[in-house]
Amino acid sequence: MKHHFLRHYSFSILLIFSVAVGAGLGILLKEKSAVLKPLGDVFLNLLFTAVVPLVFFSISSAIAEMSDLRRLGKIMGWMILIFVVTGIVSSCLMILGVKLFPPVLLGHPIFELPEDFRQNNATARIVRAFTVPDFAHLLSRQNMPALIVFAILIGLAASLAREEGKPFVNFLTAGNKVMMKVIHLIMFYAPVGLGAYFAHLVGTLGPDLPGSYFRVIAVYYPFALFYFFAGSSLYVWLAGGKKGFRDFWGNIMPPALTAWGTGSSVATVPANLEAADRIGVPKDVSRIVIPVGATIHMDGTCMGAIVKISLLFAFFGLPFHG
Repeated sequence: MKHHFLRHYSFSILLIFSVAVGAGLGILLKEKSAVLKPLGDVFLNLLFTAVVPLVFFSISSAIAEMSDLRRLGKIMGWMILIFVVTGIVSSCLMILGVKLFPPVLLGHPIFELPEDFRQNNATARIVRAFTVPDFAHLLSRQNMPALIVFAILIGLAASLAREEGKPFVNFLTAGNKVMMKVIHLIMFYAPVGLGAYFAHLVGTLGPDLPGSYFRVIAVYYPFALFYFFAGSSLYVWLAGGKKGFRDFWGNIMPPALTAWGTGSSVATVPANLEAADRIGVPKDVSRIVIPVGATIHMDGTCMGAIVKISLLFAFFGLPFHG
């Protein structure tokens, strides 16, 4: 039992310890903790550098290796359904939160809507989000949805090429395995990188928290943490029962702490893929769902968006209902 516990939880415990040490250093050093920021930036830069090829190879290889493209349709269908449903659930929870505890209390509006106010062109924004005008733009993590679309097309084309496309499929598969090894090497540095990052965050932002941000944080974090623990527990129990519940909470800490420390869902892709492998999620599922989910499925961002919208309604003196 001791060996089983250490095998599953040792790295999570190490990361939690490093985060606690980093937060402690931030409290002690305060503004001087900025000297540790470069150590955190190294970790973040390594992740961001690796994430573009990782996402491309993981998605394209998973699709290229599928012999039954109907399974791909099933995975994509369930993925979109679950993304939409959980996004709605998290948004509704935060709507309840800002209704019960408004994040800002103003006696009068402080801004006025301009007379020429117009809605943004949603169609143009969607086109810009999922396509780019030049191949070189795909190499930036700022265009991750477009990269995912391109990776899906490459995977489908490689699968449809059958025997003639086998060498290219082997290349995609090998590229995926190499990138996973790269991420494994980067994660050895995670305790130092996350510890340094938390020291910087606590040391530089800590004094501001009781001030102007306090009420927003007091609304957002309790509801977000409740959703993280209660919502995640419910979802994994529905998906995998007791075993799914146990496996999830035994492996979620590295991705969760990476998300918390970096504020980036894309940065969690490597840790999430490793965790999915340890849990036993089929690779064709994890290699598609996790990279796509990191860009378009963010329940925490849904909750944060509701808070921002409620703030804007208050600033412009508009009733937050309907």
